[in-house]
Amino acid sequence: MSGHGYEKGRLNLPFVGLCSFGKYPYVENWDAIDADVAILGAPFDFGTQFRAGARFGPRGIREASTLFSFGHSGAYDHEDDITYLESQTTRIVDIGDADIIHTDTTQSHANIEYGVRAILKAGAMPVVLGGDHSVNIPAINAFSDQDPFHLVQIDAHLDFVDSRHGVTAGHGNPMRRAAEKPYVTGLTQIGIRNVSSTARDGYESAREMGSDILSVRQARALGVEALLARIPEGRVYITIDIDGFDPSIAPGTGTPSHGGFLYYEVLELLDGLARRNQVVGMDLVEVAPDYDHTGSTTTLAAQILLNAIGRILYHKRNK
Repeated sequence: MSGHGYEKGRLNLPFVGLCSFGKYPYVENWDAIDADVAILGAPFDFGTQFRAGARFGPRGIREASTLFSFGHSGAYDHEDDITYLESQTTRIVDIGDADIIHTDTTQSHANIEYGVRAILKAGAMPVVLGGDHSVNIPAINAFSDQDPFHLVQIDAHLDFVDSRHGVTAGHGNPMRRAAEKPYVTGLTQIGIRNVSSTARDGYESAREMGSDILSVRQARALGVEALLARIPEGRVYITIDIDGFDPSIAPGTGTPSHGGFLYYEVLELLDGLARRNQVVGMDLVEVAPDYDHTGSTTTLAAQILLNAIGRILYHKRNK
């Protein structure tokens, strides 16, 4: 290559190489995680009630994330005047996927929980790529020996069903299961809207168990600062269902619902949480690439995660 103006070494352009998340290092040995943030795929969608396909979400998000593989210079945000994800100060790894055993929800969830526990044991922040929203159940289970935290949900649906047709661990159940945990101090459920969600008694049960429920319109009327003021300071876990966004920008999901958030509305909320709270974990779920014909949903998922991770790490270092 010498004499042709090429950089020395491999260029590692987005369309070459293996698709780890953001092209960050892959760690196969879960007993040897040394990072600030570890990505775990949870390609499980047996919890869906309508359109399946979220099992391919982790693979789709990883592929889209290569577009934002920033190399050594990080990502400079001229609005914030901050460089996020600088290689010198950013330690992110991808530990691959939890083993999913087809038709076996109990063991598949146990395997996801095992992966999250391995990340926490290493002192890293887990970021789980779903999969349907039921993968939040084992992710939250993994925090049983951690300090308490508040759960922030961005979603079109309440996901507060106790049991439906005998199912207690599907994608309609995770927020109810979380609210039952003694170490989950409360929930802020944002983006919940109209016919896409649940019956009245579900809302009543959620409020009785400590939920603050806000629609997209209510969140917009409040504005980001007032919305953040409703969320307790301290430790928070963030769960993002991609259908919390409007299907005009996120069509690739099993249960789309019009009237959702746009990109910057969610980014500004996540930025605020990174500045004022200690984010202890995240998941992003319900991306189904088969319905994402332009790739906008997987790109959105990768972009929002990388921006969130960058802000969480930066403000953690600078608090």
